[in-house]
Amino acid sequence: MTALPATTQVVLERDGPVLWIRIDRPDAMNAYTATMGADLAAAFDHADTDDAVRVVVLTARGKVFCAGADVSAGAGAFDTAGGDGAKNFGGAGGGGRRSNFIAAMMDCRKPSIVAFNGSAAGVGLTLTLPCDIRIAADHARFGCVFTRRGLVPEAGSAWFLPRLVGLSTALKWCLTGALVPAAEALAAGLISETVPADQVENRARELALEIAQQCSPVALALTRRMLWHFSAQESPRGALAVDAPLNIALGQQADVREGVAAFLEKRTPDFSLAVSTDMPETPWWRGPS
Repeated sequence: MTALPATTQVVLERDGPVLWIRIDRPDAMNAYTATMGADLAAAFDHADTDDAVRVVVLTARGKVFCAGADVSAGAGAFDTAGGDGAKNFGGAGGGGRRSNFIAAMMDCRKPSIVAFNGSAAGVGLTLTLPCDIRIAADHARFGCVFTRRGLVPEAGSAWFLPRLVGLSTALKWCLTGALVPAAEALAAGLISETVPADQVENRARELALEIAQQCSPVALALTRRMLWHFSAQESPRGALAVDAPLNIALGQQADVREGVAAFLEKRTPDFSLAVSTDMPETPWWRGPS
């Protein structure tokens, strides 16, 4: 792997076409701070603009993925007005940088995989919901613990979570605030697969390379935007209005020719289009502000 310049609480590493984003506060159970949010936003912004990056993998160092918000300030840890909560949710921790990591994840045109090396609770879970695929260590547990802290679901999770696991399950998890074992999370659809803890990164790498080596970057970018956008609509009309024109436009470009040729010749495709220069207009896409 090639190490990229480190941010304060997140480390970036390039492994061929894969950008690894590692949350790096293992001594604090990777507890979330505003600085971490800004670091995550910057990392996904970097992935979006670097054509050499085909897939993003988000994981963490240590035995826990993220234990939730940093509550080291004690009972006032969430009191932003009083000052103690500023490092969790205030703007100062980001040093003036973009801190809306949810928008950065949604706007990123590269597919993203979460590799849960361990458990995730509160914002440690909800910060992963805008990502596309989640795999987990089989011992991991997940918790929407907000009501147990006197809070409500944040990071847009009241929108994301019911779409991923269904309203009934989302209500159960959020209203009880209980920790959910990996097997239940798998059955509900929060994660797509579980593996032993020592195999999480290898499995994430295998999946990322399959996507990066077999799929067109422009087609990937358009596909993730279409699925996130149109799956929330009440009817297929919106999707029907854009999928045929998009495929007509793409059919005239080099990647479709290469994809078909590679299939017929039984070889790995060599796609040439880049998201920075060859993306069709997507006026129907509205990421979060």
